[in-house]
Amino acid sequence: MLKRVRISKRLLKLLAFAAGLLFLYLLGSLVFFNATPKEFRVTEPVITSYSVSDPQFRRDSGRLTGRDWVNGNHIEVLDRGKDIFDAMIRDIGEAGCCITKETYNFRGDEVATRFAAELASASRRGVDIHFLMDFIGSVAATRAQLDTLQQAGVDLERWREPAWYHLSRFNHRTHRKIMVLDGRVAYTGGVNTADSWLPDPVDGGYRDYHFRISGPVVREIQGAFSENWVSARGELLLGEQYYPNSDSVGTAAMQVVSSRPREGEKRMRKMLLHAIASAENSIRISSAYFFPDRFFLDAIRDASRRGVDVTILTPGEHIDQKYIRHAAHTLYTGLIEDGVAIYEFKPSMYHAKMLIIDDYFVSVGSTNFDNRSFRINDEMNVNALDSTFAREMVQHYERDLAQSERLTLEDLSNRPLRHKTWGWIVRGTIGAYL
Repeated sequence: MLKRVRISKRLLKLLAFAAGLLFLYLLGSLVFFNATPKEFRVTEPVITSYSVSDPQFRRDSGRLTGRDWVNGNHIEVLDRGKDIFDAMIRDIGEAGCCITKETYNFRGDEVATRFAAELASASRRGVDIHFLMDFIGSVAATRAQLDTLQQAGVDLERWREPAWYHLSRFNHRTHRKIMVLDGRVAYTGGVNTADSWLPDPVDGGYRDYHFRISGPVVREIQGAFSENWVSARGELLLGEQYYPNSDSVGTAAMQVVSSRPREGEKRMRKMLLHAIASAENSIRISSAYFFPDRFFLDAIRDASRRGVDVTILTPGEHIDQKYIRHAAHTLYTGLIEDGVAIYEFKPSMYHAKMLIIDDYFVSVGSTNFDNRSFRINDEMNVNALDSTFAREMVQHYERDLAQSERLTLEDLSNRPLRHKTWGWIVRGTIGAYL
């Protein structure tokens, strides 16, 4: 009897050890699959023999992204939080049949409450509303705000809400900012549905841009929303109410690029590399978080070495994720040595995401120049080939530069030791797979 007891204890120890190994394996797998993509990306230099104004650029970019360019569109720039939210609320109030909305952040006593009330009112008057909000980005949404939407009949989904079958993809967030009204008007840009964007930058509000778009390209934006609605709900949005025929309303040729990295669809990074490779005169980049991989950095440095005037604008000390700024500083020396001008915005958090090339090509949307946007998040950008719109965005960019400070090699060298140490630790952690 005593021998049998000893054997049982030994077996229990073996089973406990095996269970521990299994737990560690599952935990390691969970972390690994949440932090890494599934597919390879472009790592060889992208070389083109044409500029962004060449028709061949338009043809090739369509093939690379799988998204055609659409003529006849109009795009309006909105650059103050109050004006952005007021315009969106006005259009919600005028919607007749359907609204689709996707956002990362949905939070705040003022903005989220106001949008919940307006969307609920539209739903009660018979407008079909499909609302996709990221679970992590909306974790601060109040029960009252969510109840207001659901009790009014708003079709609400929270992207990647915790569930056992989502654990390996829990870190794969939707970072898109999309709203489409009656299939005819769309909004996109960098602005979330949250109070941080409400004050002016001089009062601490986030500096950002959002865009009101009309014309045939709105169907493409609706299609990008539909991608994730199918993934979240398994429901196709079909019919004239979602995809109406739209007449030409402007002169801008536009293209929608959506990225779904969890499936290897890293179109955004590929699109940006192609555009940078086609630059002849100037590249202007703005990004809330600038921390791309070494291959992307090489593309920027190569553009500068071949004579392109490259400027990068990022947040300064008011950045909301300070560790990203410290890590980004470890990347800047080589860029500055190759002639890239790097500026940090001083008044408040700089949240804009933009690429302007040769005062003709503009890409705006939700994508930051970091590997989270390139390889983990779901993102959407709208590209435009239009000199009038490009000149307008250059004016905004130059105004932001005037409120920024250019970094020098001396600035980087004189950083506090704790910032340097923290930067290299973060780079070694989040940049391990770059």
